[in-house]
Amino acid sequence: MKVGVFVADLAPEIGGGYTIQNDIFQSLMELADESRHTFVAFYHPTLARRAATSRHLEIVAYPPPTLLERALNKAYGEFAGVRLIWNQPSRLERVARARGIEFMWFVSAQPARLDMPYMTIVWDLQHRLQPWFPEVSAGPTWDRREAYNAWFLRRASIIIAGTQAGRAEIERFYQVPPERIKILPHPTPQFALRAAAADGQVLIKYGIPADYLFYPAQFWSHKNHANLLLAVRRLQDEYGLTFPVVLIGSDHGNRAYVQKLARELGLTERVYMLGFVPQEDLIALYRHAFALTYLTFFGPENLPPLEAFGLGCPVIASNVPGAAEQLGDAAILVDPQRPDQIARAIKSLHDDPKQRAQLIERGRARAAKWTGRDFVRGAFALLDDFEAIRRCWDS
Repeated sequence: MKVGVFVADLAPEIGGGYTIQNDIFQSLMELADESRHTFVAFYHPTLARRAATSRHLEIVAYPPPTLLERALNKAYGEFAGVRLIWNQPSRLERVARARGIEFMWFVSAQPARLDMPYMTIVWDLQHRLQPWFPEVSAGPTWDRREAYNAWFLRRASIIIAGTQAGRAEIERFYQVPPERIKILPHPTPQFALRAAAADGQVLIKYGIPADYLFYPAQFWSHKNHANLLLAVRRLQDEYGLTFPVVLIGSDHGNRAYVQKLARELGLTERVYMLGFVPQEDLIALYRHAFALTYLTFFGPENLPPLEAFGLGCPVIASNVPGAAEQLGDAAILVDPQRPDQIARAIKSLHDDPKQRAQLIERGRARAAKWTGRDFVRGAFALLDDFEAIRRCWDS
């Protein structure tokens, strides 16, 4: 088949979504010649000029949508009546059909209007599970997410989920037949697996003391920075243990609250908020941390624990649905609503260096089990299976 690959225009500041998409696309560029399919990647014009092509992969510059196109796509996604009345092909569809595309692969979880078979991925459906968080519900956000998912997922030929928990959510909320939902776990980011030795100057650069708890997460309310700070205060009050806390990530409205809570708890001098940091600093911050404390309320998959696994950082993570399936025995799983439980998990690593070393070893092994290359080869197999079905209507 001739397969279109839609690569969304995502910025590094977005975080995990950018990392996953970039890793999958980089692996596709490395492996395209292994597939019997040919690929045409629709890529941001600036990046397309720097991307390498191969015998089975062509890179096409695809400009971002205009204001009019964005408005039309929004109307199409949010209003069923528009989809029934206005059925003109989108620019993406026109370009794809002009190039003989038979199937479209959306590398990121970003819907687009298209009237042809396609494969997409689902990162989370938390607007259905936890709609009280403003980042998935405020203003038109909930309705927009719901409207797009309702038609885009039901229309998809193949939906990729990272875990069985994710698959069950798609079935439950959108009544998609289970045979159309395939499991391809989130890949461990390449930068974590291929990183050089950590820069020992990073602690000096940011003025950070050793043995800190590390939480790389944008400042959304669902990231639950608050309960980490409450756990750190409990460690001091009940066990006499003091840990610095390093927080990185862009502010999406909750940073001021976290700063206020740190002041109220008397932790201001021990909480370091670094904002967005370059990847080389991120690598060093993982490697010098006492532990990753990833305490989000959202699942079913999360990327930072995999990054920590690859970089030799022990992981304490939220026991959300899907976490045990994704992380196995390589992480300590805690109830993110329980600061006392979070504190005990941190203390257990402090009191038992052997347990900490064991988590690091298990994490490295788990990180190596599923990479971007494994994900892409899994996607190739899904395309092979669909091609066999496609022959039935071409014969």
